[in-house]
Amino acid sequence: MAPMGVRLSPLGVAVFCLLGVGVIYHLYAGVISSRLAAFRMRGKVDLKDLLAVSVEAAVLGGTEVKKVREENDLKEKSKGKTKEGANELLTMGDLQSHRKMFNLISNTFPEVTVNSEEHDNTVDKAAAWSRDIPTDIRDKIEGGKYVPAESITVWIDPLDATQEYTENLVKYVTTMVCVAVDGKPVIGVIHQPFTGFTAWAFVGQGSNMRPRQSYTVSPPKAIVSRSHSGTVKSYVHEAFGNSTTIIEAGGAGYKVLSLLEMPSSETGSMDKADVYIHVTFIKKWDICAGAALLKALGGHMTTLKGEDIDYSGTPVNKGGLVASVGVDHKALLERLPNWDPEKH
Repeated sequence: MAPMGVRLSPLGVAVFCLLGVGVIYHLYAGVISSRLAAFRMRGKVDLKDLLAVSVEAAVLGGTEVKKVREENDLKEKSKGKTKEGANELLTMGDLQSHRKMFNLISNTFPEVTVNSEEHDNTVDKAAAWSRDIPTDIRDKIEGGKYVPAESITVWIDPLDATQEYTENLVKYVTTMVCVAVDGKPVIGVIHQPFTGFTAWAFVGQGSNMRPRQSYTVSPPKAIVSRSHSGTVKSYVHEAFGNSTTIIEAGGAGYKVLSLLEMPSSETGSMDKADVYIHVTFIKKWDICAGAALLKALGGHMTTLKGEDIDYSGTPVNKGGLVASVGVDHKALLERLPNWDPEKH
């Protein structure tokens, strides 16, 4: 029997060729489309991913902070004096935490500017994001919030409250990460290494924290720095009266958490305050994470004059600080006496 063959008319050949071209076109169109999409995403960062990495970095840094403290291997030394004359300390806890946090974020997002309180030449190219997004972030935060990498500044405080850390007053110690976009705080993470609790917020998206119920406080309970409490105490008393309760505490991160509604399991040793006031220079890695948390919850962190703080450029905030949530921030500002931090 003669072998069977397939014969196509000229029209059939033309149709077959057109179908083939169509298949090839659709195949290549899909490849080109996906490559164009990838090209458009180059240089952009999904803020949901950056939030997850920020939480992971803060926790990793906190593990180092706790380990060094428990091994009592601080190797503390002075970095110099602050403008107010306070001793700035550096410990192995600061350094080890910095190495974990800085390398993890920098390796994951190499195009993003990362500013840390500490400086160290140790490079860990193996530090990599686990790709894990915590359940509460996955449930509350939408993905696809892309912003240009060049608009982002990340502020890291590898160990907030180093003075208290050396004194073993560990309740004040935190590790912090803040993400600012075009100078505005958008993501804040404050981790407490010695309780394991992590507070986070993404402005306009969600948080695992809650503000306290709105209330009117007169006079407010103010929380201030332990390191130069004499100056700020007189300022607070002048603003709100001599009967004002003043809490002296270490660490800007801790002070912000004292303004919030903490989970019941974490409230045992936490102070509770209505306003956080600072009257001298303060670094942006100390306050940016707290600013994002408060903003996400309807609160405010401003200079003493009520100005917004720009979280880009120089690391120094020279305008002092007033932070609150759940109270009338404008009314608080109106009570404050004139003060120039640059002259004190």
